[in-house]
Amino acid sequence: MKRLSLPLLAVLVLLSGCASKESSRYSIKQDRGPDQAVDLSKVPDAVPRPEPHSRWGNKSPYQVLGKRYYVLPTAEGYRERGIASWYGKKFHGHTTSNGEIYDMYQMSAAHKSLPLPSFVRVTNLDNNRQVVVRVNDRGPFHDKRLIDLSYAAAYRLGVLQHGTARVEIEAITPGSAADARLLATEKLSPVSSDRAAITGRTLQVAALSNEANAQRLAAQLGAQLEEPAMVVPVERGDRILHRVQLSPLTGRHTLNWLLQQLSQAGYPGAHLVDLP
Repeated sequence: MKRLSLPLLAVLVLLSGCASKESSRYSIKQDRGPDQAVDLSKVPDAVPRPEPHSRWGNKSPYQVLGKRYYVLPTAEGYRERGIASWYGKKFHGHTTSNGEIYDMYQMSAAHKSLPLPSFVRVTNLDNNRQVVVRVNDRGPFHDKRLIDLSYAAAYRLGVLQHGTARVEIEAITPGSAADARLLATEKLSPVSSDRAAITGRTLQVAALSNEANAQRLAAQLGAQLEEPAMVVPVERGDRILHRVQLSPLTGRHTLNWLLQQLSQAGYPGAHLVDLP
């Protein structure tokens, strides 16, 4: 994967002064799902693979709301039953506990004690639906809840209607003989879920008032990041802004890599545009 070149970086930082900031942290008070109905039935399971523990989010013990929590040294052998809840648009596009970006359309989850990242199979005990998710966040910090599912995972498990569900979670340890047999029977996609989930979607980088600058930025980003880029004009009051977007994403890069490159180039506000 390429990194943005220094000449381009200088241009991007210069142009960023013209960009409008269209988002703020936790601008939504009450968490919810997307504004329109979305079919997420074909969002692929997370694909378990060996990963080192994240630099962030694995401090043990840690304290939240006056309560102390301990992180397990390994997820191997972990299995537990409890209540699952879900989190959505309020946190969509914001940083998870391990420093990644939460995307409610990916198969991920939050857990209080599993090391980050971990992979777990979640079974809804009320309907026997199953999904595999990647744990990359902390929570839910509620005494009676075991795991917080992404919106997509909750959708596929049938949790959205009631908000919570009784589940069993079982850790998957890539490389172990037992988990190799499990994954063989599950017929998981060879494409990692973080790439599959963004394929075909739109990543908005900036909104510039000058169309020529927007076109120039789109061309440079497309060439450097090897992703299709376009400029979309939108009316904002009595002026026109030119949104620079990478779209449709090819899935060649992960979302976190793209966001890291754009942030280093002076665009920390880049974010996925919601599905329809």
